[in-house]
Amino acid sequence: MNLIRISKRDDLPKKKEIVIRILAILLSILFSGVIIMMFGLNPAEIFRSIIEGAVGTPTRIRQTILTAVPLTITSLGIIVAFKMKFWNIGAEGQITMGALGATVIALFLPESVPAPLKLLLMLLASMLFGGVWAFIPAIFKAKMGTNETIFTLMLNYIAIKFVTYLQYGPWKDPNSGGFPRIAYYPDNALLPSLFGVHIGWIIAVVCVAFVYLFINYTKKGYEITVVGESLETARYAGMNISQIIVTAMFISGGMCGVVGMIQAAGIEKTLVAPIANNYGFTAIITAWLSRLNAVACLFVCIAFAMLTQGGAYIQIALGVPSAVASVVQGTVLFFVLGSEFFLQYRVSLARRAAQAKKEVA
Repeated sequence: MNLIRISKRDDLPKKKEIVIRILAILLSILFSGVIIMMFGLNPAEIFRSIIEGAVGTPTRIRQTILTAVPLTITSLGIIVAFKMKFWNIGAEGQITMGALGATVIALFLPESVPAPLKLLLMLLASMLFGGVWAFIPAIFKAKMGTNETIFTLMLNYIAIKFVTYLQYGPWKDPNSGGFPRIAYYPDNALLPSLFGVHIGWIIAVVCVAFVYLFINYTKKGYEITVVGESLETARYAGMNISQIIVTAMFISGGMCGVVGMIQAAGIEKTLVAPIANNYGFTAIITAWLSRLNAVACLFVCIAFAMLTQGGAYIQIALGVPSAVASVVQGTVLFFVLGSEFFLQYRVSLARRAAQAKKEVA
């Protein structure tokens, strides 16, 4: 009788990895098409419309970029934490606190301050606020061994509720006609545009380069990787594990905080409670899809943004139910994420008798 054996792969040839990934994408398209047909729709038309909705016009391309920018930077922040197996599920809160830090500078610094200086201070404040919000669970993890998954997740709600309190309370704009809204940013606190899109896309490219170089070519990046691969090896090498955890999480939270500044100064033009817009949770998926690689992360996030924008377009242009777009996204993610299993493990058949004989021997 045959048994399924699963064993860890030591090293997978690059060609096989590419084949598995391509096969996963093809299967996702095939099964998505079957499900779309079950809805009584034309799969070819749906897929064409998704692409058209993402990159069909300059406006749609800009919208796709606006989605890809915060997703990319958040994913990069998560990658830094995940590299050392610190499960940072608190990016939503770190984005929110980063936006809060930027808002403090935007609204309470005199309007006479030059725009470049004000934007720089907003950027630094967002990094500081996001970094400190990530520092809190990091120090508890380093010193007391707390569960970082629950800790970072709970901090999300604290950050969002605190901003909600400010929005409905002390920071409520008296000129909003009773509407619970924080005052809009002055002109010198708004991100300028380049090629029709705010300069957040330049920040995203810089962040990709920074994380790639940091992880692969710095001592601290090497230490983060070692801690993630084996705590015992890190201890044996004399590394200060607590310091590494705190440093990595401050960088992770700081990058997520930058997203808050970009969204507040480039999109919302003010601070709102749901400013994170679920990017913190979506970025967990894109970080894993990129296999914690900074360069791959950029392309994965662009692809995911195209899928998101294309899905929204078919609902409006074709009158397709939102469930269809969600099914397409979910099926693609299922197969692409599922392919990670076959990239890391080998599945083979073995006869029970032969296996028993081997165990006896």
